[in-house]
Amino acid sequence: MPSATRTTCCPVFDPTPWDRQRVSLDGRHFVKDRVTSFLHVPLNYGAVMSRNLDAIEAAGALPASRLVLTDENSLWGADVYFEVTRALPGRPLVSLPGDYFCRVFEGPFSQVKQWIRAMQDELAAQGKAAAQLYFFYTTCPACAKKYGRNYVVLLARV
Repeated sequence: MPSATRTTCCPVFDPTPWDRQRVSLDGRHFVKDRVTSFLHVPLNYGAVMSRNLDAIEAAGALPASRLVLTDENSLWGADVYFEVTRALPGRPLVSLPGDYFCRVFEGPFSQVKQWIRAMQDELAAQGKAAAQLYFFYTTCPACAKKYGRNYVVLLARV
C-alpha cells in the first residue's frame, strides 16, 4: 500500500449503531470500482482500496464515516462503492438509494456463507427478503489483527 499508515488506518469499529438497525443510503454518494476475484476470493482488494482512498483523500472528498460497500456479484469479481462527499475528477457519482437492514457479524471471512444464511433467515422471520446485499468490511486485515476483531456488516436492501 502506498501509505505507511495504512496498517493502522482503520478506526475501532462500534457495532452498536449498525447491528439489527435500519439505515437509509438516500442522499449519500459513492464512486464505484471493481475488484478481481477467483471464486469470491479477492485478488487485488488492497490495491483497489489504496487507489481509491488515495484519490478520495487527494480530492478532499473523504467523509468521516468512511463507508465502503462491496457487492459480491460474481465468482470472478466484486463491485466496490466508496462513499464520498463530492465528485472526483473523471469519476461519476453513484447512488445506492433505499433502506437497508443491517446485521453485524464477527469472525473469519470463511464464515460468510453462514452470515448470509443468518441474514436471510432473520429477514424471512420478518416476512422480508433482500433485494440487494452489500458487505461493509469495517477494518483492513492488519487493523482487524491489531484490534483482535474482524467485524463485517451485511446490509440488505428491503
